Amino acid sequence: MTIWVCGEVLIDLIPGADGVRVGHVGGGPANTAKTLARLGQDVQFIAGISTDVDGVAARKELLEDEVKLDLALTSDKPTCLAIVSLDRNGSASYEFKIAGTATFDFSLDWLPDASRYKPNVLHIGTLATVIAPGADVLYDWALRVAEFAPIVFDPNIRPAVLADRDLYEAAVEKWAAISSVIKVSDDDLAWLYPGQNYADVAACWINDGAALVVVTRGSQGIVGFTSEGFVQVEGAKITVADTVGAGDTVGAIIVEAMIEKGILALTGDVLRATLHRAAVAAGITCSRKGAQPPYKHELKGV
Repeated sequence: MTIWVCGEVLIDLIPGADGVRVGHVGGGPANTAKTLARLGQDVQFIAGISTDVDGVAARKELLEDEVKLDLALTSDKPTCLAIVSLDRNGSASYEFKIAGTATFDFSLDWLPDASRYKPNVLHIGTLATVIAPGADVLYDWALRVAEFAPIVFDPNIRPAVLADRDLYEAAVEKWAAISSVIKVSDDDLAWLYPGQNYADVAACWINDGAALVVVTRGSQGIVGFTSEGFVQVEGAKITVADTVGAGDTVGAIIVEAMIEKGILALTGDVLRATLHRAAVAAGITCSRKGAQPPYKHELKGV
């Protein structure tokens, strides 16, 4: 079964021990694709990848993890950079260099035809779903893909890029309305819907047609909502290096479960086991510098 992951690959400039920023291949969708490939899944990453030094490094790292790039665009435009700052708990904030990059150069001229390839799942999100004009192109394309595959949407809110809450909310709601699964953090929801309980937001999305809403809560664990109710698991107890890629790891574990068990099976004890696996996997990612998710053998027995 083939998984499509669509969105951005970029370079995260993360502070090192001496305070000097070091480049790491990142971008929420790229992190998700890398996690899925490390879990042994067949994953095609659909993105604009530059021919510059950063793009070459990104392509090399993705291919080394056996992410397939047959459907990606090769572009002479530069790679997007994310300047990462870490607080005392290792939580990351971002400043992006976006304009004119290959990273957001989406067009129906090169995006793959789902009727030809027939993917089993489409995972999409982060900045690619809010930065115009590419986001509008991707939405029209995703509507076509949805005829063949369920959509997993991860908004991965970045106020540094789009500070207008109303515009951001409109974009998220538009994508949520066509998605079967929505993975989101409690921080995302607190910024997007101030004063609202995240369980109420999840309930609205379930009522609007989503089969599953997964809310990550950092060290407090993960909650999964379905029409049958909710299940909750604790976070893994680890020493945090940083939190880069943790939520993307959770999203990948959800997609893995969709492929192996089916989306309708993700309720009750099956969902609880899936979320526990996701929490353990995210903990491993957090214990490492940069977005370095676990390999399948590291989750053996989980």
